[in-house]
Amino acid sequence: MLKIGHRGAKGHVAENTIESFLKAFELGADGIELDIHLSADQEAIVIHDETVDRTIKNAAGFVREFSVAECQKLGIPTLVEVFHILPEHAFLNIEIKTPEATQIVVEEIEKFVRLQEIKIQNIVVSSFDWETLKRIKSINPEIRLGVLTESNLEAAFVFAQELNAFSINPYFKLLTKDFVQKAQQKGFQIHTWTVNSLEDITFVKNLGIDAIISDFPDRL
Repeated sequence: MLKIGHRGAKGHVAENTIESFLKAFELGADGIELDIHLSADQEAIVIHDETVDRTIKNAAGFVREFSVAECQKLGIPTLVEVFHILPEHAFLNIEIKTPEATQIVVEEIEKFVRLQEIKIQNIVVSSFDWETLKRIKSINPEIRLGVLTESNLEAAFVFAQELNAFSINPYFKLLTKDFVQKAQQKGFQIHTWTVNSLEDITFVKNLGIDAIISDFPDRL
């Protein structure tokens, strides 16, 4: 079972920062999950919301209005920066939050795979926007895809089959042992989120899932 730090070690350090990602690995995570938006100059930057208001002190506005240089001054890293700090065998779940970032994310993955700095089998790209996943499949079918859902397991299962996805990534409260077994028998991994309490961690572990995404990777 993979231990994945949600936005790094969000329970300990400010989310989606280099410090948070390094902390996750320090706490024993096998990998990290992060979120991608586009900067004003069309770079893939790592932030969850479409605005900086919640996560950045003394700043406000849409992420797409900030340049990479401005983002870096605010502590918002680029996807490229994260690639550079990943341990050699680390797992990376890249969640695309805006469809406009799709092409850039694919290009960055392809570049770093060519440079042999990352292995394509260590990356999963996920999204709640399933059209984004279809687009990635059409651009580069070698990239592993994760079907995110917070409401409908069966729809995600059907779509994962159509897409030949790598994983189904459901909100943990949706899961049942029967569904996990059915999905795994069809060859899908189950990567569930965001599991933080010890009680909930025990619950999902008993279902036999493949990866847990948590704000507290040290609890896994």
